[in-house]
Amino acid sequence: MKVVLLEDIKGSGKKGEMINVSDGYARNYLFPRKLAKEANAQAMNELKNAEEAKAFKIKSETEAAQKTADQINGKSVKLFAKAGQGGRLFGSVTSKEIAEELKKQFKVDIDKRKIAMDGDIKAFGTFECEIKLYNGISAKVFAVVGEKE
Repeated sequence: MKVVLLEDIKGSGKKGEMINVSDGYARNYLFPRKLAKEANAQAMNELKNAEEAKAFKIKSETEAAQKTADQINGKSVKLFAKAGQGGRLFGSVTSKEIAEELKKQFKVDIDKRKIAMDGDIKAFGTFECEIKLYNGISAKVFAVVGEKE
């Protein structure tokens, strides 16, 4: 009997796959536990529509991430901080502050967890940050830390 899986089943397949199982396994185990449904025309149409929707979502997210990457790639973000003697900052400049400045200066909303730095910034200067926008799409931004007047 051909069934469409509604959940991942160890040893059988992943959610959304159509597999061939014995009639007893389907009737006595999969159907009562709502793990699968019979692969009729309606189920096949739903499966096809779900795959198309998933592909469309991935395509639109990729395009949006690429647009954002083109907008901010190679740009500099200016940050200001107070410092003590020797140019060492009181505290540090974190990815959260860089994300806030990106939003303020370029009107781009980026999650602070997507900003990769070599540790926190604890001195004045220019530092390179990589922003991972989507799988395989990233942008480089320079954080310029200056002294607060």
